[in-house]
Amino acid sequence: MAVSGYTWYFSWEVALIEWLQAHITGAALSVVSFLSVFGEEMFMILALGFLYWGWNKQLGKKVGLAVLTGCVWNPMIKCVVLRRRPYFDNEGIRILRVVQPEADIYDIAAQGFSFPSGHSTNAVALFGSLALRCRRRWLTVLAIVIPLLTGFSRVVTGAHYPTDVLAGWALGAVVVFLIPVLENKIPNRAAFYALLLATAVPGMFYCRSEDYFTAFGLLAGFMAGTFLEEKYVNFENTGNLLRIILRIAGGVALYIVLNKVLKLPFSEEFLDSGSMGALLVRTARYMIIAVVAFGVYPMLFRKDAKKVPETELL
Repeated sequence: MAVSGYTWYFSWEVALIEWLQAHITGAALSVVSFLSVFGEEMFMILALGFLYWGWNKQLGKKVGLAVLTGCVWNPMIKCVVLRRRPYFDNEGIRILRVVQPEADIYDIAAQGFSFPSGHSTNAVALFGSLALRCRRRWLTVLAIVIPLLTGFSRVVTGAHYPTDVLAGWALGAVVVFLIPVLENKIPNRAAFYALLLATAVPGMFYCRSEDYFTAFGLLAGFMAGTFLEEKYVNFENTGNLLRIILRIAGGVALYIVLNKVLKLPFSEEFLDSGSMGALLVRTARYMIIAVVAFGVYPMLFRKDAKKVPETELL
């Protein structure tokens, strides 16, 4: 996909990023760069895996739905605004942590547009949903601190303008508070899920970034997988830390292996082409992964768990 999009920013944003990159160096820069991890794919997988597979399945469903909805809505906005990342048009700004390290840094299809910040949306959606659902003071503190650190990291690393981060936080907050309202207004869960998917479908007609098609597949697969688990599996959470760790390790391994295996029928050239066919294959691939991870994989848990009351888990 050719480099495209629009360049717009406030002069203070460029000056701030350049100043931060000039004054945060060495070990401090490494630490700040690392803070981006709280909004990244693998951290989301680990967090949702811990919640759903081990700690509290019902909480995992609710938090997972919020996170994945945010992951879909974010690129839908990005592909309307089409704002280029700061390092595209400002020579004084370096990109220190790219979204897709294996892709060209100027490949917008892989790296995504800039507004709003997906990392910031993810961090607010995850920790905000946890704080709202669990009502624990320490989670409320995390729900404030972690997104702040994540957003700061995205600015320092040159991946986002400050206004991208502000918009990402706002979108995350919308997801956190809107999802429970819709859930209460629409008690039929199938109808509720159908509504959320319907809000995501328009992106199929104008989005051409990989992150949208990945997120759409994960959201649809998550919904189908949790329905499948409820009907045919119905596993129990476990209070054993070792079992939780093993479940997460197995789930992450499954995610990585399936991602590679499902690519095998297609050429690398096709998968990297950015064509609609390749993007739809990407959606199907991630939907299958999510169905297996959330609906089929838990069948292995039925014999290793003891029932843990929900009050203990929260």
